[in-house]
Amino acid sequence: MTTTSEETHEIEELVLKEAVISATGLDAGALQIGIKGDPSLRETAPLRDRYQSILDERFDEIGPSLERLLTHRSAYQLFIGFNNAEVRTYSIFDPLREEIHSAEKLLDKKYIERHFPEIPFEEKITMMRELYNFIFQSSHYKHVPSYWRKIIDRRHQAWQPMSIEEIGQICRTLAVLRDLENYYLRNVTISIVQSVVRMQFNCDGTQFVRAQDFKQFIEDNLP
Repeated sequence: MTTTSEETHEIEELVLKEAVISATGLDAGALQIGIKGDPSLRETAPLRDRYQSILDERFDEIGPSLERLLTHRSAYQLFIGFNNAEVRTYSIFDPLREEIHSAEKLLDKKYIERHFPEIPFEEKITMMRELYNFIFQSSHYKHVPSYWRKIIDRRHQAWQPMSIEEIGQICRTLAVLRDLENYYLRNVTISIVQSVVRMQFNCDGTQFVRAQDFKQFIEDNLP
């Protein structure tokens, strides 16, 4: 089945609009996107006792290690679960796999050295670009429809990763979001590649914020 250029353009526009976060990231016109979950969880959130994990108890020590995984070591994406002290990591050296670590392990410098090789931030960004270039040059890339190729090409040409400064600001704010009185942070995903922060709160709500807008999000939402 062949499609006209007009039909291809229409499909391209649909692809970009249909996903919560599309292949090009969060809509530039949106400061944040929220997804509401179970409304009963929001109603009962203030009544439920807050569980204190080791992440809460020792975040002043673990937090800087998490930040350095993104800025000075191999991780390009982190999932941080405060309630169960679970840390999921994605490595630039093994990009298709997810690793899971207990947060308390990150208190051990030798553990970090064993699991997360050091790499300068700029080299990590260069490696991300090289990985995508390899995919584009692969013979298997022919399976990607033309409208997807256009989207990915435009994104690749304009792509800028999350900066070291943005990573630092986000990581240093997590403890504040966790300490909110009623609707506090439950888990967070930080992605250098997408430059998006995904935050889930104990009221079952999820917020997606672009890294460059994170400071504004905090100013608008923190008491």
